[in-house]
Amino acid sequence: MTYGEDRIYKKVEVIGVSCKGIEGAIQAAVAKAHRSLDKISWFEVQEVRGHVGDDGQITEYQVVLKVAFQLKE
Repeated sequence: MTYGEDRIYKKVEVIGVSCKGIEGAIQAAVAKAHRSLDKISWFEVQEVRGHVGDDGQITEYQVVLKVAFQLKE
């Protein structure tokens, strides 16, 4: 692929979940999308949220992403 060529992308929504932080949730979502979809190109963070345990500590991070991939010819 050469930049400047015409190409078409599709975006899908995925949600990454991790107890290791926001970056861990993003990495989990992108890694799974990469295994499931061909030609992943970029991601956009849409929402960040998490779960708070009974002790008041953050127990889980949840990140909603839009992942874009190039459509096949």
